[in-house]
Amino acid sequence: MKQSRTLVITLIFCAAAFVAGSSRIEATGSNNATVTFNKDVAPIFFKNCVQCHRPGEIAPMSLLSYKEVRPWARSIKEKVATRTMPPWHADPRFGQWENDRRLAEKDIDTIVKWVDGGAVEGNAKDLPAAPAHAEGWQIGKPDMIFYMPQEFTVPAEGVVRYQHFPIPTNFKEDRYIQAMEARAGDLSVVHHVVIYVREPGARQSKKLDLGEGLLGALSPGMTPFVAPPGKAKLIKAGSTLIFQMHYTPSGKETKDRSMVGLIFSKEPVNQVITTTAAFDIRFEIPPGAENYEIKADYEFEKDSHIVSLMPHMHLRGKDIVYKATYPDGRSEILLSVPRYDFGWQVYYYPSQPLAMPKGTKIEAVAHFDNSTKNPLNPDPGKPVHFGEQTWDEMMNGFFDYTVDSENRVQTRAAARSDSKK
Repeated sequence: MKQSRTLVITLIFCAAAFVAGSSRIEATGSNNATVTFNKDVAPIFFKNCVQCHRPGEIAPMSLLSYKEVRPWARSIKEKVATRTMPPWHADPRFGQWENDRRLAEKDIDTIVKWVDGGAVEGNAKDLPAAPAHAEGWQIGKPDMIFYMPQEFTVPAEGVVRYQHFPIPTNFKEDRYIQAMEARAGDLSVVHHVVIYVREPGARQSKKLDLGEGLLGALSPGMTPFVAPPGKAKLIKAGSTLIFQMHYTPSGKETKDRSMVGLIFSKEPVNQVITTTAAFDIRFEIPPGAENYEIKADYEFEKDSHIVSLMPHMHLRGKDIVYKATYPDGRSEILLSVPRYDFGWQVYYYPSQPLAMPKGTKIEAVAHFDNSTKNPLNPDPGKPVHFGEQTWDEMMNGFFDYTVDSENRVQTRAAARSDSKK
């Protein structure tokens, strides 16, 4: 299970990269041996990149065949050699990550040598079989799919307010979620989808309450949720899913019906994963500020373990650091992202869950560039406040955690497959 999850995460994080991956396959023979696509490069692509670099997925081109790859050879070399791709924003001085995408030098050398040698195709007999994927899904075939109740018409122009669509699960028993993937009906107009869980007994409305539980999301560069072995997210019986939809008009009227696919845990679940954040919603970033600092914190009330971290800001987000201060006074940096990129909403999975004793305080410190030096800044002449739209800002130090004292045992419902909805 752990090996499977690691492979899924590694594949997902290659999305939109003009790059071969990190299978650590060296060029064959001596330094003068010819590196070919079929023998040396295709296995790297197949293992690390084609989860997204294939027809129907979010990457800009397919890497399944030599014919598809060859026009991009020089771009691949440039992106790999400069370490622009695959995208990875964590400072290597802090933390060790299960899904670390940095390439080893020998991976880079193999790719560069292939391009410099003329990007040769090689013997067709050397080409391995392309991996099989569930069409349309990065997590594999879901056990259940929930769709928006009807299509939503996105106008050609203008600003579309956030839309919220409640979808009853009709679950008769609690369900444990091992993997979740939100997918846009029309990616050209869907900026993001956030899936919340409204538990039974909560006020039923189309509007979103701050108390709703976060299940997962589809945002620029974001990977689907995949739980570690023995852990899962919980959807209680009778809960309702809330689709929060952010649409961006594309110049022509478009219809969208987005969806979310769920895979239920097939093995015993001992701990439930909860998503929370160190966040601030009361800030004001002054006009022209180049390095405005915002801090937020969260204190653990029980002994816990962090299983992932996911910083979220908008276009003015510059950098962010997560720091833990423990009850004994010791402190350390858990994650540092010195060059935050709104185009990549990355989950960072520690190699081992991070122990957070009761009383540990997580502090998130972020900086924002609201000046003319920021080419993505929508309007450096105005103060910026919290808001859901992209031209507003957010400061969310999200993280997933489990509570040590929990010892939930998965019910028979979790091992039963449901038909697609």
